[in-house]
Amino acid sequence: MSLPTNPIPAGDIRDKLIIGLDVASVEEARALVGRIGEAGTFYKIGYQLAYAGGFDFARELIGQCKKVFLDLKLHDIGNTVEEGVRSVAKLGATFLTVHAYPQTMRAAMAGKAGTDLKILAVTVLTSYDDNDLVEAGYASISAAELVARRAGQARDLGVDGIVCAATEAERVRSIVGPDCLIVTPGIRPAGTDAGDQKRIVTPTEGIRLGANHLVVARPIVKAADPRAAAEAIVREIAQSAA
Repeated sequence: MSLPTNPIPAGDIRDKLIIGLDVASVEEARALVGRIGEAGTFYKIGYQLAYAGGFDFARELIGQCKKVFLDLKLHDIGNTVEEGVRSVAKLGATFLTVHAYPQTMRAAMAGKAGTDLKILAVTVLTSYDDNDLVEAGYASISAAELVARRAGQARDLGVDGIVCAATEAERVRSIVGPDCLIVTPGIRPAGTDAGDQKRIVTPTEGIRLGANHLVVARPIVKAADPRAAAEAIVREIAQSAA
C-alpha cells in the first residue's frame, strides 16, 4: 500500500505521538504503517526492527515524509559512538538515542554536528525500578535520583533531549529547562496492560508532566484497529495540550 507523500504540517499535533514499530520484520512494519495511515506521522525503530532491515525501512519512511526515531541506545568508546552517529545522521532520521553517560553524550554531539539529527539521552530504562538498580550495582541511588543526575549532565553537554519515564518528566524539566526535549516511553492508555513497564502513565498524564513526545508501541501495534488506537491517543494528547 502506497502512502501519501504530502509533507506533514509543521507543528502537527500528531508528531507528539511516536509509534514504536516493535515488530519482527519490515513486511510487518510496512503493513502496520499502512493500516495506521495518516493517523501516524512519527515512528520509532528499535533493535528488533533495525537489525531486520529497519535501516532501509527508515529511509523508506523518510521518503514518505514520515519522521523516524532510531532508538539504538548507543554506548561505546567515544570514537566509535562519534563515527556511528555521523553515519546515522546521513539517513535523515529526526531522533537518535544514546545512553546518558557523559563520554558517550559528548561523542554523540560531536558526531551529529552540522546536521539536523537530534540526540536523545536515555537516563534510566522504564523497565527498571529501584530494585533493578540495586541488582545492577547502583545501591546508593534511586531511579529518580539517577535520572536527575544524568539529566543535569546532558544539559551541561548541550544534548537535544532526554528520554525518561513520564513520572520523572516534571523533575527533569526543572533541571534541563524549557528548550530541551523530553521524550517519554512507558505510556499506557487507561485500561491497557502495563506489560514489562514499571514506571508508566497515561497520555494525558505524560503531557501534563511536561513531555514533548510520547512513545507508544504495544497499545497500538497489538490493537485490533491500530489506526483507531493511534487516533484515540492523538485526541487525548490534543485535549491535554489545549
